[in-house]
Amino acid sequence: MSNELLRRVKEQVQRLVEGEDFYWEGGLMVFTRAYHLKRGYCCGSGCRHCPYEPQWTRGTTTLRENAEQME
Repeated sequence: MSNELLRRVKEQVQRLVEGEDFYWEGGLMVFTRAYHLKRGYCCGSGCRHCPYEPQWTRGTTTLRENAEQME
C-alpha cells in the first residue's frame, strides 16, 4: 500500500464515529446502515447492514425497498 493511500485510509477512519458509523463485534468492525447510506454505494464486501440492491454488488446505488426499516 502506498504511503498516500495509507494516509487517506487513516484519515477516513478518523472521521468515523463509533456507535453511529460502526460498532465492534468479535473484534470486527461492523458498518451500520447509516454509514452505508452516507457512503452512497455498495462496496461488494457482503456487509451485514447493506441497504443496496442488488445486495453485495460493488458500485450499486439503488436502495432496497425495506432499507429504511433495516437496522
